[in-house]
Order: sequence, then structure tokens, then C-alpha cells
Amino acid sequence: MKYPVYVAKRLVSLIPVLFGISLIVFFLIRLIPGDPAATLLGSHATVQSVAELRSQLGLDLPVWQQYLTFLGHLLHGSLGFSFVYNSPVTDLIATSLPVTLWVLASAAFFTLLVAVPLAVWAAARRNGVADNIIRAVPVIGLGLPSFWLGIMLILLFGLKLHWFPVAGFGTTIPAHLWSMVLPGVTVALTLAPILIRSLRASMVEVLGSEYIVTASAKGISRTRVVLGHGLRNAASSSITVLGVNLAYLTGSTLVVERVFSLPGIGQQMINSILGRDFPTVQGITLVFAIMVVIVNLLTDLAHAALDPRVKLA
Repeated sequence: MKYPVYVAKRLVSLIPVLFGISLIVFFLIRLIPGDPAATLLGSHATVQSVAELRSQLGLDLPVWQQYLTFLGHLLHGSLGFSFVYNSPVTDLIATSLPVTLWVLASAAFFTLLVAVPLAVWAAARRNGVADNIIRAVPVIGLGLPSFWLGIMLILLFGLKLHWFPVAGFGTTIPAHLWSMVLPGVTVALTLAPILIRSLRASMVEVLGSEYIVTASAKGISRTRVVLGHGLRNAASSSITVLGVNLAYLTGSTLVVERVFSLPGIGQQMINSILGRDFPTVQGITLVFAIMVVIVNLLTDLAHAALDPRVKLA
């Protein structure tokens, strides 16, 4: 199947997924204790003022009618109007989404930077001392919570050594890059062990193949055999592993963004939940769903590009 046709089919299949998610989130968010109108007005608000604000926000309507209104706005390309920020939800997301994309990109970069060399080194020296160390030590990262890792990195590289900023996103491209180092490394320390084990296993299997033995018998250098033949053929399955974990990370960036005070949509989600800002929570959830589908789609395309045997259906 041609790539454009496959992409079009996946995007069309996204429509019922978004509908289902919008339905679930819309009703679940209203089970959270607390009244948005009362939260906005504060503890000293009168019953009458709360009722008037509920009427202005449309919260006095039946829930099913509120949902139909939400769907109507959605069909017109609008995610509603934020209760707390008094601004269109699409504008809020447009401002905070780039920060989250920076986090995801830096996480992928540092994960590959750490995992690929270690996995290749371990596979090339199978069952050796280096292999055993590389397989054992990174596993520690799987048991460490990301918020704790982030705090430790802040204390060491931010507050003690003063190498990197400990909070914020900066205002220029270089500042953005510099501010993404610690968040990216934080995520990489939890993702890299998974990718190392996956890529190493694939490399070991590939390096034991007959065509690798034949290539070595022809006098091709070990480095060229491992990197040129082994890594390329082993990478396809590991791309899927990385994509799945990045898709999972898409919905959990709020932890990293909270630790490093990054103004991304994860941080926006937390603030909106605390403020009972229903429209913003609904809009961000839909954006998260779209991001997960896009990450999975790009993963499938990359897998197919690296392995011609994979057929897109």
C-alpha cells in the first residue's frame, strides 16, 4: 500500500477514536468534586452569584445538551472557551503545545544518544564484561520515578554545578535547547534501558545470521559489519519499541513539565484540572490522543521504511 493511502486511512480511523475519547472525558471530568463556578468565584461567593455564573458558562444545562454544544463547537474547529483563562482553548494549546513537542524531541534524542551506542557495544561483545554491565546497570533507571530523577538532576547540574537552567523554557532557540537538556536526560534515563535491551537482543540475533557470517568471511571490517549490516537490520524492531514508549510519554509529560516548570500542555492540564476548567481539560485530552496516534503512525512508517518486508495495511 502506498504511504499516502495508508496515512489517509489512519487519519480517517482517528475520527471515531476522538469521538469516543471526547465522550468519555466529557462525562468523567464532571465526576470530579467541585463546581467550576464556585471555584472561580472563591469561597466568599454567594449562592446567587454562583448560579448566575453557572448560567453564563452554560453549566446549568443538562449534561447531554452541554455535550452536544461541545460537539457543535468541535465540528467548527473550536475546542471551547476556557473558564479560568478567559481565552479560547485553541489559543492556550497553540501556546503550550510547542513546549511539549520540544520535550518529546529532546527525550527521543537523548534516548537514542544513550541507547544506540551501548546496545551496539553490548551486542558486539556478547556475554563479555561490557555486555553484562550494560545489561545490568541501566535497568536501575526503570525503577526510579521520573520526578525523583528530575529533582536529582536539578540539584546536581542546576543548583550545585550551575550548568543548566532548572526551570523555564527560555525565549530564544539556544535557550530552548539548553533548557531541554535536563528534561530530556530525565526521560532518557527511564526510556534508554528498554531500548537498550530491545536493540541489543535484535543485534545479537542479526549478528548471528548467515549473511553476517558471510560478510565477515569476505574480509569486511568488523565495524562495518556491525554498523552497516547489523545495526540497520536490527533497528526496525527497536523503532517500534521507541515509538510505543514515546506515545506513552506523550500523555505523561505532565510529570516532567511539572518538575522543570515547563509551560507545556501537561502543565496546562494539571492547572486546568485543579481549576475545574472543563473545556481546557477536554481540549488537551483530544490533543494528547491525536499526538499518540501521530507518533504511532510515524513509527509504523519508519518501520516500513527500514524493513521492506513490512507491508502497510
